[in-house]
Amino acid sequence: MSLSISGVTFEHHRSALGIGEPSPRISWRFDGTVSNWTQSAYEIEINRAGQANTFRVNSSDSVLVPWPSDPLQSGEEATVRVRSFGRANQPDAPWSDPVTVEPGLLDEDDWQSAVAIVSDRETEVNATHRPIYFRKDFDVDEEILSARLYITALGVYEAEINGQPVGDHVLAPGWQAYSHRHEYNTYDVTDLLQTGDNTIGVTVGEGWYAGALTWSMTRNIYGDTLGLLSLLSIATADGKTIYVPSDETWQSSTGPIIASEIYNGETYDSTQAIEGWSQPGFDASGWLGTHEVTFDKSVLAAPDAPAVRRVEERRLESVFKSASGKTVLDFGQNLVGWLRVRVKGPRGSTISFVHTEVMENGEVATRPLRNAKATDNLTLSGEEQEWEPSFTFHGFRYVQVTGWPEETELNADSVTAIVINSDMEQTGFFSCSNPLLNKLHENIIWSMRGNFLSIPTDCPQRDERLGWTGDIHAFARTANFIYDTSGFLRGWLRDAYSEQLENNYAPPYVIPNVLGPGSPTSIWGDAIVSVPWDLFQTYGDKAMLSEQYAGATAWLDKGILRNEAGLWNRSTFQYADWLDPLAPPDDPGAATTNKYLVSDAYLIHSTELVANISAYLDRPDDAERYAADRADLTRAFQKAWISANGTVANETQTGLTLPLYFKLFERPEHYTDAVSRLVDIIKENEYKVGTGFAGTHLLGHTLSAYNASSTFYNTLLQEDVPGWLFQVLMNGTTTWERWDSMLANGSVNPGEMTSFNHYAVGSVGAWMHENIGGLRPIEPGWRRFAVDVKVGGGLSSAQERFLSPYGSAESSWEVRDGKFMLGVKVPPNSEAVVSLPGAPTRGKKEVIVGSGMHRFESTLG
Repeated sequence: MSLSISGVTFEHHRSALGIGEPSPRISWRFDGTVSNWTQSAYEIEINRAGQANTFRVNSSDSVLVPWPSDPLQSGEEATVRVRSFGRANQPDAPWSDPVTVEPGLLDEDDWQSAVAIVSDRETEVNATHRPIYFRKDFDVDEEILSARLYITALGVYEAEINGQPVGDHVLAPGWQAYSHRHEYNTYDVTDLLQTGDNTIGVTVGEGWYAGALTWSMTRNIYGDTLGLLSLLSIATADGKTIYVPSDETWQSSTGPIIASEIYNGETYDSTQAIEGWSQPGFDASGWLGTHEVTFDKSVLAAPDAPAVRRVEERRLESVFKSASGKTVLDFGQNLVGWLRVRVKGPRGSTISFVHTEVMENGEVATRPLRNAKATDNLTLSGEEQEWEPSFTFHGFRYVQVTGWPEETELNADSVTAIVINSDMEQTGFFSCSNPLLNKLHENIIWSMRGNFLSIPTDCPQRDERLGWTGDIHAFARTANFIYDTSGFLRGWLRDAYSEQLENNYAPPYVIPNVLGPGSPTSIWGDAIVSVPWDLFQTYGDKAMLSEQYAGATAWLDKGILRNEAGLWNRSTFQYADWLDPLAPPDDPGAATTNKYLVSDAYLIHSTELVANISAYLDRPDDAERYAADRADLTRAFQKAWISANGTVANETQTGLTLPLYFKLFERPEHYTDAVSRLVDIIKENEYKVGTGFAGTHLLGHTLSAYNASSTFYNTLLQEDVPGWLFQVLMNGTTTWERWDSMLANGSVNPGEMTSFNHYAVGSVGAWMHENIGGLRPIEPGWRRFAVDVKVGGGLSSAQERFLSPYGSAESSWEVRDGKFMLGVKVPPNSEAVVSLPGAPTRGKKEVIVGSGMHRFESTLG
């Protein structure tokens, strides 16, 4: 029985270079199958400047334990090891591999004399911003020990030193609510520098900072000029530090990137390439100067989320002709990223690439893109070249190509799709005996990947790509299982609270808020409560929960417009059960469930969650107050929406799901009757989905909670529209915005919103994880978790693994000859509560087990 420590991390960082915490909490996972192992104590060894100190703590905690030493200083590196001790007669876990941690610049003064600079080139304020090239020559005469580059941009950047790329980030520093939190990145550039002459070069594109955003194509939301802020810090062998700051000694120019826009794509003219511009000895006599612009360094912040990176290359599957004879590439997967092209053709000739998600009537379907052009244009140099865009991205499976030169064969060797997303660690893995459900789950993952790009977006292809709060409200429970979202969502939530304060305590519809002031609305606004709560359930991070507490309470106490009963004011705007399947294509908000019934139900749920959060944060007075508010609001809801016999005003799938899941009925028999009616409604609807944003992510959980999981299995396996498997059978490779984004005849839904990459309906993934795979946390952070498989749907087996904060939690089951056989792996220092369907062959129906490998068997009725 093995035991070891793996995955030592600091706060939520897998890579701890340039973090923003001087006293980062430490976590470690365990590997091994040791039985019933619990940690009794741990030791942390911290080596700072060659001086190692060991700290012993008698505790079973191994997740987010306090930093035991003095706070780290800006740029100070420490090396850390951990070992754990078992209880009496149990093995100990030996020292982990050493890992390093190093804060970035923790104080404004640490930026030395660096200032934000822009080019002396005049720009047209209301036009596309042509990317700017910045460069600086400098000398280093001493032996170099180490070097760090701290950098951000008024825009998005790519950096080079001596002609070599810095790091592997793309679209850095990503998108934040820049006026509140503007991230910078830290790179170890020691190996890129040399004694003697050196050059640093940085290209800056408009990105989200100054580019056109939203369907109104509004420009310059954060600023109207592209700029740079950086500090190169070089430690030398003689104990000195050399600083190369961004200042007015830098030079600037334009280059071959004519335009590079988030929505519209990139235009690149290879004939204007500037060879060697970021290398020593380059003749920059024709370059312009730079000048300082005002920049508030107090908003600078180290990233919480992992960087956006190139994470995969997708091979071209086929090249074919459209109905009109145009050349189209098919990559077989709806993805997010761009093309890498290897090509040779006549100098000055131009290739155009139009990116779309689907085909319609034999042509690439550009209508769903709305105002976004999603087109890259490459003008060739005349020599063999390799190119990929710098400051744009596309959501696509198909690419229409025009102008491809005869000199190069258009095939998988000349064109590759580059997949990008925020580089989170995948933690959840699922498969079962039904290949259609496996494909659905794969589609859910692809949609999450494509829309977890710096922020959680609604879609990655059209003139939107915004951080809609309603979408992540529905999807967070699923997302937190599939990938480690702890840092990604923590950073986004920091922006959420900042933007909320500027919107009269009501969270905006999108975060970062680029739509301007918005009225309070349920579900979307309730994300300020639900997303931190879901995050807490997975990671058990009370510090994150505490950060979001002010926003959650402000929403309930000040942000919501209420009537005399304390429920929602009946004149407020509400999205409510958005995209109800019966809503017409041109009116997605026309749901069959009353929008105020939906809103009132969510208000009560949020109030209950804040009561729970208050209790976890040791705020008993607040917990009592919000619990009392919840009781009062429930009585008001019953008076407004539920008759004396328990009938709900809207007997729809959503109208019954919400009071059942949120427990809003008055009497026990009302629940029994309501479940029966909900099941009947679903049966009468031929097991087709009848819910929109408000109900879809809760429908399955509700039915399972009332022992009606078989009904939801029938819904999940429905192959007609509206249903999840309809999208799969229509060859969807991601989840769609509408149940029928593509109609059964292969045409695109006539509605304006017809994205083929939206993760909201993929929220069914959480039900699959918790009911088919059977894994879910019982205590926040997964120290105690449930294994509770709901057998059904004709499934004969399933396997699931979740890389929890403690290690790998796994379930694997099969049904054979009426027997249910279950294997469970529990990571060290945690325990599982295993519930068996049917009659146990031996032992109890429910059993608590410690770490190790376990097998169970029961007889199904």
